[in-house]
Amino acid sequence: MPTIHFVDGEKGGVGKSLFARTMIQYCLDKRIPFVPVETDRSNPDVAGVYKEICKYAVFSENERQANKADRIFEWAIERPVIVNLAAQSHRAVQGWIESNQLLELGSSQGVMFCKWFISTGGYDSINLFTQSVNTYGEKIPHILVRNLGLCDDWEHLESDSNFQNIVNKYQIKVIDFPKLAYRERNIIDQNRLTFAEAREYKEFGIIGKQRVVNFLKLAYGAFEKVGIWYEKVE
Repeated sequence: MPTIHFVDGEKGGVGKSLFARTMIQYCLDKRIPFVPVETDRSNPDVAGVYKEICKYAVFSENERQANKADRIFEWAIERPVIVNLAAQSHRAVQGWIESNQLLELGSSQGVMFCKWFISTGGYDSINLFTQSVNTYGEKIPHILVRNLGLCDDWEHLESDSNFQNIVNKYQIKVIDFPKLAYRERNIIDQNRLTFAEAREYKEFGIIGKQRVVNFLKLAYGAFEKVGIWYEKVE
């Protein structure tokens, strides 16, 4: 079933862009038909890298601009859509979904929603994740993405009974998004390389290119464990 994949985190600097670009490359490598959508007007770095294929949409609390996100749903009728959300989009996205009764419309049109919530593991990040889950409950499945590039110790969440209750109540799936080595990531960002280009980038050398390949392999495995793109990998 076609799905609207929201790449969220609500805050800036949590790794949404890198995650969205990795998921885009995943679909390209697996030859999955999809539509990538950029909604971050202030820092459209996903569209800046995958400019040949990225579409644009806008989420706004301004009623006069509310229809500028409608194209996302239209595209999703035909194929999966990956939506890179700007920071602080929660209220605008919620308003768009609720005012248009999109969950009900999605059921009738065969369109699902899911949210990949990128987290740093910090208090604010987890609080925003909890807010998003409580807003949609079981209506929109959430995947908590633990960004290992920004936090490598998640024991504090594993021992947090309140957080674990939420995970269990809503059957939240949790994945680890691997760390991309600083040197390779910096060069990729500076030169706005797609991951296909990065795998062949001569400046990285053999080992640097292999680090990119290994990063993608780990990330793709994490995507597939969720069972949304492909069958769950045991």
